[in-house]
Amino acid sequence: MRWLTSLGSAMLVLFTYVVPASASPDGTLTVASPAVRSGEPITATYTTPAPDPTNWLGLYTDPGNGPVDEKFVGPSLRWTYITGGSGTATLPTDGLEPGNYIVFALAKDGYQWLATPVKVRIMSNAPLHFITDSFDLRNARALEPYEATVGGLVRGDTDGLTFRKVAGPQWVTVSADGKVTGTPRVRDSLRPAPLRVEARNARAETSTATIGIDVRRPGEDLVPELRAMSFNLWHGGSQVDGGREKELRFLLRSDVDVVGLQETSATSTRELAEALGWDYHQAGTDLGVISRYPITERKAPVDGGPLSAATKVRVRIGERQDVVVWNVHLGYTPYGPYDACFGKMTQEELLANEERSGRTPQIEAVLQEMRPDLAAAGRTPVLLTGDFNAPSHLDWTAATRRCGYTTVPWPTSVLPAQAGLRDSYRVANPDPVTAPGITWSPVYPVFTGGYGHDPHKGEPEPQDRIDFVYYTGPLRVTGSEAVVEGTPTAVPDHRGNDWTSDHAAVLTTFRPS
Repeated sequence: MRWLTSLGSAMLVLFTYVVPASASPDGTLTVASPAVRSGEPITATYTTPAPDPTNWLGLYTDPGNGPVDEKFVGPSLRWTYITGGSGTATLPTDGLEPGNYIVFALAKDGYQWLATPVKVRIMSNAPLHFITDSFDLRNARALEPYEATVGGLVRGDTDGLTFRKVAGPQWVTVSADGKVTGTPRVRDSLRPAPLRVEARNARAETSTATIGIDVRRPGEDLVPELRAMSFNLWHGGSQVDGGREKELRFLLRSDVDVVGLQETSATSTRELAEALGWDYHQAGTDLGVISRYPITERKAPVDGGPLSAATKVRVRIGERQDVVVWNVHLGYTPYGPYDACFGKMTQEELLANEERSGRTPQIEAVLQEMRPDLAAAGRTPVLLTGDFNAPSHLDWTAATRRCGYTTVPWPTSVLPAQAGLRDSYRVANPDPVTAPGITWSPVYPVFTGGYGHDPHKGEPEPQDRIDFVYYTGPLRVTGSEAVVEGTPTAVPDHRGNDWTSDHAAVLTTFRPS
């Protein structure tokens, strides 16, 4: 499916771009104007010797998930059919966020090029502004060089953008490109002071942010409190207007350190990390991890099989302290709560469908692959984040009687527990009656059909907790919550939501134990 999105007020500057292809395309693609404003369409003129009713134009981020090798990588942001041998077509520009994009002319609902692509540069017309006016950067160590950046945290008209320090600790320097550097003294850890940074563009518009940097003394834990999150982006945030900026604002306000991402649409991991000035690992087109602290080990993506649903990184959170983070996105169909609540299946039938969905083989394979890390967890903590697409046996109990069941031993939660992993949300919130922790779904209150249960379309959506942050090792949970921004409006009126996902995120705070 080609997902269409609108993302923010913008102006597009277009120019021709040649990318190597497997064979030279024999059509042409041009644009009527090198610049269009938000709300005005991009008018493209094309020719092809191979007209077809299903030839089409697609707009993608660049670099990103466009078919640069004439193969599907990820969904387009805008598209329209071009059916003739020559003609004009338009692509809407409303809402597209600042950045680089590219237009492809493609054949027969597929990804073979009809013409050389055209690049698109998006420049916003919105006033200059920091994404949020108060946030924290990564922690610093007294007597050691420090570097972070705020250069990617400004939106609006960024032409001629520069930064300067307005006020703050003497040890901090802010360069014109937004780099924050310096070497704090020991006494800076005793008297913390906020940093004030101003951004200015060529039109002399300004915006100012207040920034915190926690300076840790020599010998102290660099990260005394680790905040970890699982966050399904819902097709990279493309389903909500201004999705990328809203995602960044949420992450900054959450003051999170490491995030397991799902549904990244190939580009979101990199784009989020680069804007935040963080480290990252993109594993295929779906999974990613972003980290405020350095990633020192990355597991290469696996093509096919149960392990394609998982990735792993190692994060350095101190001179002698790492944390291992596994991140998963398990199979989605058949879906257990539908089979239970609509299908009224027996427990044996439910477990058979968990196997058929691929989730049980996936979690078995992942836990097997995790065994060396789990064996070393006494020294190096291990996290397992993800969208499991399945509930927890800790929530389907005699007390909750979900859909009339007294218990269901969902394998995707039973097996991690048997492997020694603990469900951080249930550690912090042990009662599933008073703290259900629902993550599916803040925007689907009503079942929309499919999954073999169409007769139940229009009935209440089974609300459940299917996103998790598991852990083992020398960590203590001090809090965990299912989080959204604002009060999301249900589908199909969700475009203006502050919350960018169809899942709630899970945020857990740990301290060393």
